[in-house]
Amino acid sequence: MEFRPVFYIIGFLLSALSILMCIPGIIDAYLGNDEWQVFIITSLICLFVGVIFILANKSSDFNLSIRQAFLLTTLSWVFIALFGCIPFIFSNLQLSFTDAFFESMSGITTTGSTVISGLDSLPHGILFWRSLLQWIGGIGIIVIAIAILPILNIGGMQLFQSESSVSSEKVLPRAAQIANAIGTIYLSLTLLCAFFLWFYGMSFFDAINHSMTTIATGGFSTSDNSIGKFNNLNIEIVISIFMLLGSLPFVLYLQTVKGNIFSLFKDSQVQSFLLLVLFSIIAVAFWKYQTTGNFFANFRSSIFNTISIFTGTGYSTQDFNNWGSFTTILFLFLMVIGGCAGSTTCGIKIFRLQILYQTAKAQIVKLLQPHSVIIPKYNKMPVSEAITTSVMGYFFMFIVTYIILILILSFLGNDILTSLSGAASSIANVGPGLGNVIGPTKTFAELSDPSKWVLILGMLIGRLELLAVIVLLTPTFWKD
Repeated sequence: MEFRPVFYIIGFLLSALSILMCIPGIIDAYLGNDEWQVFIITSLICLFVGVIFILANKSSDFNLSIRQAFLLTTLSWVFIALFGCIPFIFSNLQLSFTDAFFESMSGITTTGSTVISGLDSLPHGILFWRSLLQWIGGIGIIVIAIAILPILNIGGMQLFQSESSVSSEKVLPRAAQIANAIGTIYLSLTLLCAFFLWFYGMSFFDAINHSMTTIATGGFSTSDNSIGKFNNLNIEIVISIFMLLGSLPFVLYLQTVKGNIFSLFKDSQVQSFLLLVLFSIIAVAFWKYQTTGNFFANFRSSIFNTISIFTGTGYSTQDFNNWGSFTTILFLFLMVIGGCAGSTTCGIKIFRLQILYQTAKAQIVKLLQPHSVIIPKYNKMPVSEAITTSVMGYFFMFIVTYIILILILSFLGNDILTSLSGAASSIANVGPGLGNVIGPTKTFAELSDPSKWVLILGMLIGRLELLAVIVLLTPTFWKD
C-alpha cells in the first residue's frame, strides 16, 4: 500500500494544529502566564514535523483508495492526540506521558474523561487547549461521519451517503466541501451558545470554553465541580439545549439552511432520539421524587444530568452516584446508546437501534406469515439487506469489544462498576464513569497506567465507529 498520500494529508493536519496551538499561547502571554512558551515551542515542533511530512510525501496523485482512507481516518486521530499531549507534558502539570496522552485522546475524541484535578487554579492556556481539542474533535468526527464513513460502508453509515456515485477518489474533495459548510454552522452554534452563557452570568472565558465543549458534546469544564459550580438554572437550560443540538445530524442543519426548514423535525432518528431523552428524564425524575419528594429540584437535576449522559457530554451538576441503583443502571445503558448519526456524539447511535428494531419486527412477522415479504424501513424508505447486515455486524462488534474491555479492566484489578462504566465511558466517549473511583466527582488519575491505555484504545475505537480501527488489525488489510 502506498503511504505517501496518507502522511501528506497528516502533514497538513499537523500544520493546522500548530497554528491552533498558538491561541492558548497568546492567551497565557496576555495574562502573564509563563506557560505560553510551552505552547509556542510545541507549535514550532508540530509545524516542523508537519512540513517534513508534506515535503517528504508530496505526490502528483492525491487520490485515496479505500484502504488508505481507513488508515488516514485512524492515524489522523492518533497523530493529533500525540502532538496534542505535548503541552500537558511540559506544562507545570508535570503529567506522565500516559496521563498526558490520556487527556489529549480524551479531548480529541470528545470523551471528556480527565486525569487532571484542581482545574479552577490551572493556567488559562491549558484550560483553553483542553476545550479546543474537544472542539476540533467535534467538527472532525462530523466531517468523517458524513463524508468518509458512508463511503467506507461502516456500520450502516452508507445509509447516509447522499451521492451514490461518489467514489473513494472523491473522498478528499467531498470532505473539504462538507467541512466548509459544516464548519460555518458549527462555529455559529458555538458562538451563539457562548453568547447566551455569557449573558446569563458566566465569565467570557468560561462561556467560550463551555460553549466549545458543549457543542462538541465533550464535557471538559474549567472547574472540578463542572456546571455545578455555577448553580444557575438559566445556564443549565442553555447548555441542555445546545447539548441536544450537538447530538442531532448536522447534515439536517445544512438542509434547513438551504430552505427545507422542517427536515430536522421530520427525521425519524431525531424524533426517536428526543422521545427517548424525554422518557429517560421523566423516569429519572420520578425515581428521585420517590426518594426525596422535592419535585422541582429533582426535575431540574434530572433534565440536565440525563441529557448530559445521553448525549455523551459528561457534564454534571450533582453526584448522580448517590441517586440509587435504578439511575446507575439506566445511565449505564444511556451511555452506550448515544445520539444521532452525523452529530458530535458517539455510542451505538439511534438509527442503528431503529434498524435493528425494524429487522427484528420483520422477522417476527415472518414467523407468523412465512411467505410474506417484509422489508425493514428507515424514514419510510426501504433498507437494503446490505445495510441491515452492516448494522448487525457493527452491533455485534460493539458488544464484543465492550465485553473485552470490561474483562481486561477487571483483570487489571478494577472493581466491577469501574470496569463496566469505564469501558462504557471510553467506547461511547461519554466522560465520567460510575462508582467511587471514576464517578462524576472523580477523575481517572487513580487508575493504573495499563488501565488508562486500555481506555485510550477504547476511546479511539469508539470514536471512529469501531470497524474503521479494527479493520487495520486484520492481515488482509495489509496484503497488496
